[in-house]
Order: sequence, then structure tokens, then C-alpha cells
Amino acid sequence: MKKVLVLCTGNSCRSQIAEGYLRYFAGDKAEIYSAGVETHGVNPRAVATMAEDGIDISNHTSNNITEYSHIPFDFVITVCDNAKERCPFFPTTAQKFHENFPDPAKVTGTEEEIMQQFRQVREIIKDYTKSFVLNNL
Repeated sequence: MKKVLVLCTGNSCRSQIAEGYLRYFAGDKAEIYSAGVETHGVNPRAVATMAEDGIDISNHTSNNITEYSHIPFDFVITVCDNAKERCPFFPTTAQKFHENFPDPAKVTGTEEEIMQQFRQVREIIKDYTKSFVLNNL
């Protein structure tokens, strides 16, 4: 079974959303993990926006990349430039993918404006992960 790691800065939003969709689209074709170069906790808005699309990530945890150093990943997907720049030496022979998704946690405005940005990023990540699974798993 293939092993996929999604890597971001804080493992709170984009990587959590990607992990949720990868699990959904991959089914039993892969084991999916996510981590950050730091841990910031799972963002409640990421949980809420995924729930709107029928994906439950409420039990996800925010993990540090060092927790997975013993796992032989087949794929590592960085979802932000910061993670790619700070962790280009992750000790693995995994095939690496990179996509710099916008960070919805940095958006300011009303709650509805912020949630709208979360929804937009969710849809971008959904399309990316669906394509990733179709093309690689």
C-alpha cells in the first residue's frame, strides 16, 4: 500500500484539508498522513468547511514531521512554499510534489468573508487531491 505525506507549515489548515480529501479519494489504495514543520493545532474553520462538504476531519491531529521520520513514504506533497523551503531535506526516497495553496487562515474580514476564503481554498485542494489520486494511485 502506498504511503502519502502532506506537509505544510503548521499542519492546521491546508494539509488537514488535503489529508481529508486524499483519504476520501484514495480509499484503501493508500495510507495518508499530514504533518507540519511546526504544529499549530487543527483549525476549527478547516473542520467546519470540510464538514460542509461531508468530510469529517474533526478527529485529525496536528503532527510534527519528526514524528514520521521512520515511515518510508512513496509520496510527499508540500502544500505551501514555506514547508518546501524549510524541509527540502526530508530523509526519504519519496516522489515529491509541490503546490502552493493560498492560506485561508491569514484572511481577515467578517466571519462570512473568512469562511468564503476557506471554501475557495477547499475547492482548489479538492480538485488537486482528486487529480493526484487519479494520476498517482
